[in-house]
Amino acid sequence: MKKVIALLAAFAVAITSFAQTPEEIVNKMNEVMDKLEGSGTGMTMVSKVPILGTMTTTIYSLGHKTRLEVGMEGQKAITWMDGNTEWEYNPGSNTVTIKNRGSKKKPSELKNSNMEELEMLEDITDGYDVFLTKETDKAWYLQCKKNKSNKRKDDPKKMDLVVAKGTYHPISLSTKVSGFTMTMRDFKFNVTEKDVTFNKADYPGVTIIDERK
Repeated sequence: MKKVIALLAAFAVAITSFAQTPEEIVNKMNEVMDKLEGSGTGMTMVSKVPILGTMTTTIYSLGHKTRLEVGMEGQKAITWMDGNTEWEYNPGSNTVTIKNRGSKKKPSELKNSNMEELEMLEDITDGYDVFLTKETDKAWYLQCKKNKSNKRKDDPKKMDLVVAKGTYHPISLSTKVSGFTMTMRDFKFNVTEKDVTFNKADYPGVTIIDERK
């Protein structure tokens, strides 16, 4: 019996030595995302706005190219953008309008403005206390609470984060901001040129309206 107890104790110590703190899990997630950033990123953001309803936005970004899908009440519009041009698809009229972006934004600014939501995943441990609330074979469930040292007024008071085991990819991040609920999910890495480039062949019968000068 003593040998069994000793073995169990040793096993418990071994498990403890491999355990990770919530901060270590989040930091590892950030490391993985930093390494994958150059390969392109994507995600879906679901926003529940009082009175207006639910809006779903999907964003793919690769270099200076971006694809933005916005859906609400069964309608979905798609816009492809690069540093100089944008293609706006209207599913109702099955038309694509091509416009010059001109000097509205530099490519780097375009990318940053469309993927700024991902910044909420960065440096969560800076200004937030992170707690492990649940753990499964596939994921860690973390709650992030804004601490007193965080003086950034726009930061939400609480965020719920789910991180995949093995890959350390984020699965979802949910929070409440200015009265509406927002959830980021369906994160994608290794985005391809096809994901961010308009291809007429993908839209049979589409009418092209070229407004470029």
